[in-house]
Amino acid sequence: MRIHVLPALTAACLVLPSCAQFLQAAWTPPNPHASAAPAGHYVVEPAHTQVVFSVLHMGFTHFTGTFSDASGSLDFSPTSAKDMAATISVPVASVSTTSAKLTEELKAADWLDAAHYPAMVFHSTKVTQTGPDSATVAGLLTLHGVTHPLVLHATFNGAGVNILDQKETIGFQLTGTLNRSDYGVTKYVPLIGNEITLTIAAAFEKD
Repeated sequence: MRIHVLPALTAACLVLPSCAQFLQAAWTPPNPHASAAPAGHYVVEPAHTQVVFSVLHMGFTHFTGTFSDASGSLDFSPTSAKDMAATISVPVASVSTTSAKLTEELKAADWLDAAHYPAMVFHSTKVTQTGPDSATVAGLLTLHGVTHPLVLHATFNGAGVNILDQKETIGFQLTGTLNRSDYGVTKYVPLIGNEITLTIAAAFEKD
């Protein structure tokens, strides 16, 4: 029988010195093995899914930014990689960096052009298991109105019940690289690097 955690958490916050004490006492660490995750259809949990990009800035620093508010789905099987498929979409206007000025520039027409190309979408075409808790995910990335193949390297983080909403949750880390010029985003190449590293911290909840 499951405990209704949200009402209990609210009550605990009224009497405990810190809600963290309650969470720590009730939390069970996720299982780190993909074989323990339930098969089925999952949807992106947007609050804790994030796309991070990194680009070499003038040869000095690997500058990073993020996209958020992702949506999408995952058909997951712990025993058959060929039966797995995923789609992740992020609104381009969600881009964020440590510079407010740069953030607005990236949304504009001569960069990502969020007004005309509102979403960046990755759709898997083939999943190949490379280890007990890792896989390569081949797919198609659409960015700036252009679609090209992209391979992501996936590592399974964990599976379990989210203590806050009592939903079966699984998480992955996915990484890959692309050349932004292939997608028509060419401003300041090569002063600002052409190669972009994408890292997707993806959380999925069982539908």
